[in-house]
Amino acid sequence: MDILLQEFQTPFGTVPFSKIDTTQFAAAIKVALENARSEVEEIVSQDAAPSFANTIAALDYSGEQLGRVSRIFFNLNSAETNDELQAQAAEIGPLLTAFQNDIIMNPGLFLRIKTVFESPESKNLNSEERTLLEKTYRRFVRNGALLTQEQQTQLRAIDAQLSQSAIEFGRRVLSDTNAFELHLLHDADVDGLPERSKKSAATKAEKAGKSGYIITLDYPSYRAFMTHATNRNWREKLYKAFGAQGAQSNENNTEDLVLKISKLRLERSNLLGYESYAHFVLENRMAENPDNVLDFLNDLKAYAQPAALKEFDQLCEFAKNKKGPEVLQSWDFAFYSEKLKMELFDFDSESLKPFFPLEQVVQGLFDVIGRLYGLQFVTNMAIEVYHQDVQAYEVRNSDGTLAAILYTDFYPRSGKRAGAWATSFKTQCHQDGIDVRPHVSVVCNFSEPSDDQPALLSFREVTTLFHEFGHALHNILAKTTYPSLSGTSVAWDFVELPSQIFENWCYEPEALAVFAKHYQTGEDIPLHMVDKIKASGNFLEGLQFLRQLSLAFLDMSWHNSDVNTIETVKKHEKNILKDLTLFPHVDEVCTSTGFSHIFQGGYAAGYYSYKWAEVLDADAYDYFKSEGIFNPTVANKFKTLLSLGGTEKPAKLYRDFRGRSPKTEPLLKRAGLI
Repeated sequence: MDILLQEFQTPFGTVPFSKIDTTQFAAAIKVALENARSEVEEIVSQDAAPSFANTIAALDYSGEQLGRVSRIFFNLNSAETNDELQAQAAEIGPLLTAFQNDIIMNPGLFLRIKTVFESPESKNLNSEERTLLEKTYRRFVRNGALLTQEQQTQLRAIDAQLSQSAIEFGRRVLSDTNAFELHLLHDADVDGLPERSKKSAATKAEKAGKSGYIITLDYPSYRAFMTHATNRNWREKLYKAFGAQGAQSNENNTEDLVLKISKLRLERSNLLGYESYAHFVLENRMAENPDNVLDFLNDLKAYAQPAALKEFDQLCEFAKNKKGPEVLQSWDFAFYSEKLKMELFDFDSESLKPFFPLEQVVQGLFDVIGRLYGLQFVTNMAIEVYHQDVQAYEVRNSDGTLAAILYTDFYPRSGKRAGAWATSFKTQCHQDGIDVRPHVSVVCNFSEPSDDQPALLSFREVTTLFHEFGHALHNILAKTTYPSLSGTSVAWDFVELPSQIFENWCYEPEALAVFAKHYQTGEDIPLHMVDKIKASGNFLEGLQFLRQLSLAFLDMSWHNSDVNTIETVKKHEKNILKDLTLFPHVDEVCTSTGFSHIFQGGYAAGYYSYKWAEVLDADAYDYFKSEGIFNPTVANKFKTLLSLGGTEKPAKLYRDFRGRSPKTEPLLKRAGLI
């Protein structure tokens, strides 16, 4: 436990993973909580009159030890978990929630904050200081500082339940994911699967002491089978298993948690004086309120739905012509989409994989980042990692100074949740004359290398990698004074801009030339394949657009003022999605029960932000395209936007970069919807 509570005597103060006793996280966090409480009490009890420095800034810098231990714990619980860590998570979550409530509802602390907020001194603060003051005051008010003592007690109870429920939601979904395997005995069962995917499935079976092949719900395994396997019955079984995570009649069913979390969020919002959880959340977003979000989604739906209907009819007709099913089902979508893409563009996504070996793509990505922002990535084997698959790097500025420490973790395993994400072990800030640099992690789930092949990425996985590195760059390039304003600490409908804009470079010949080379021959990806990548970029975009919009509408439906009237999860979801889904309804499948973004992550009443950020990213990338995708002037402007984190309102940051507010036309054009 002691090692967790001390400053690490390691290269760059990185985490000494091998020395940490993971059974001691709960005990360490309890000690760190008491230390953090003492720091806050010192702020409250001091004799000096409240000022920005001794109250607002001091509070923002407090709890560094607690933040360090918590980040290590939660990052490991996502990427390298076990039963012990999950059990501790159930204990730790409520403790942290209670601590945050203790801070927010400390009347002496809030009095000092309110005094500074209302004092003439506040008018003399610089922009970053003023932003921190406003956010601090608003955070306290939005979390119960103005409530009566009885109401605050009620709020604490709600927050404790929400914390426990979110952790339990994640545990059940992961358990459902890990519990399923499709064990196939015969070669005919995996007909159509690329050789690499067959080998991977055979290796899984061998490791499990079984013959044949094992397909899992890990996304690379799942996607490859759904896209290429000719056996429709097996595709149906796999699709239903994937779509039924959290919705089955077993101990991992999350329907009770979906209802509980949604209703608790409404109760919490009402207690604070808000009409709904969406009203509460969106007050601090670019979108501002639910009406603006729904107007935004409906405007996009008006363009997407006609295109999706046309594409769906095209796909159905194509499947019939290929002697496919009379009625196209959801488990047919990826399979026939791939076949149609091949016919329209002579484009086989598997044929691209040899040009995208993971290590080469990563190095090429580093080169692209270097050209844009002057960063260099240097492997450092002296930095400890938490798993043998993880790689550590020093990220250096063009002048040789340290920008960040980076960890990369790319392969699936049983203790790692699905998906891809970027996170931090250490937050950037400037304190006591020291520029504290961040420790950033990029985590994905790509297919592992085999005995005779390196890890080869699909083009979709290449864009995923660039996406997550966009988030990482937001942290790596941060240059703020206060930790709570650093990097990705921005409005949720702005946070996806850096990630989504970075995907655009994957489609550019000038960028592909840097990293798209055949792993065996070294041959550059042929120009005709590059042209096909670009031409196919809008392939079935209407259907993909409608799918994203459906998730955003579903999210908003769980966070409006009517959630107390919802009786069953599946019935509610079916009603919301009835005119947003073109495929026949599947009773076993339920999106909400595995919707970790909104019931475990931070996207509640915020899933729309993916499309909101796409508007920003298309408009911003239009600027890059007009000046050159590696234009140093535009790149430096965007680097400034990234470096400022949450120190300004995002609308202002964007206007300062672009010279105007964003327009939707570039996104609609890019998607082929106009």
